Amino acid sequence: MTKQSLAYAESVPAATAAALASAARGRFALSRRARDSLGGTLYYLACVLLTLIFLFPIGWSAFTSFYTPTEAMASPPVYWPSRFSVQNYANLAQYGHGIWRYLWNSASVTLLTVGMTLVLATLGGYGFSRFRFPGRNLIFVVILATLMIPFQSILTPLFILLRILHLQDTLIGLALVYTTFQLPFAVFMLRNAFDAVPREVEEASLLDGCTPMRSLLLVMLPLVKPGLVTAGLFAFFGSWNELLAALILMGDAKNFTLPVMLLNAQSGQLGAVNWGLMQAGITISILPCAVLFLLLQRYYINGLIAGAVKA
Repeated sequence: MTKQSLAYAESVPAATAAALASAARGRFALSRRARDSLGGTLYYLACVLLTLIFLFPIGWSAFTSFYTPTEAMASPPVYWPSRFSVQNYANLAQYGHGIWRYLWNSASVTLLTVGMTLVLATLGGYGFSRFRFPGRNLIFVVILATLMIPFQSILTPLFILLRILHLQDTLIGLALVYTTFQLPFAVFMLRNAFDAVPREVEEASLLDGCTPMRSLLLVMLPLVKPGLVTAGLFAFFGSWNELLAALILMGDAKNFTLPVMLLNAQSGQLGAVNWGLMQAGITISILPCAVLFLLLQRYYINGLIAGAVKA
């Protein structure tokens, strides 16, 4: 410190110096709050912008589904309809065997897939987590390795296998195929979920008189609910939106799922795409996924985070 600074410090009273220091701290705090506020505002603006970008195709699809069929197929496109109409939904309801038939097929296959996936993955994940047996890690790695097999490469063997089992062109056969492809990831998720539960919890339930199965159902399953929800949602989304296997394995139009029906409905007369019908079908197919995700997103995110941290 220079002599001039020392002289100035000695000449300023202590109360004045404290007031100056307090004012300086206040300015610094105000400047920091302003920077934090600006950063928070920019962050939320970026989040809103990204949300709008991702939601725009969905919103535009739903909006277009209420155009009249003529305006939905107009070129250049019409950005605001002359009147709103539900004619596209009425046409969709009467297409083929009726939209309710295809919705029932998709819902049946999806619910069967989710149910079988959760039951088998729960038993598999619990076994890999709690029991020690020869080759446990090797078997688990082999199960995970099946995730790298391209789905398209085994469609022909699956087709032959379903024909041998007399399950070709049936909803149960399609659900079994979907379950096979959902199981590796579901087992992985649930093994990590069971690993996160302390063994003392299970041992305490056994000491209280629970059988192993009762302990699994009443004590362990509620504790791994995020993992169960995550595995179930993955199975739901994967089977509800799947097209290729349903297109190849299902031959009877009565057994078509919703994506296959939409593919067939894509072409109208003379090969022209019936956009209004397509947008109405897409809107209907999106609704169950959106509702389920919004209802269960808390468990879904927790399950993904737990699985990622454990992995």
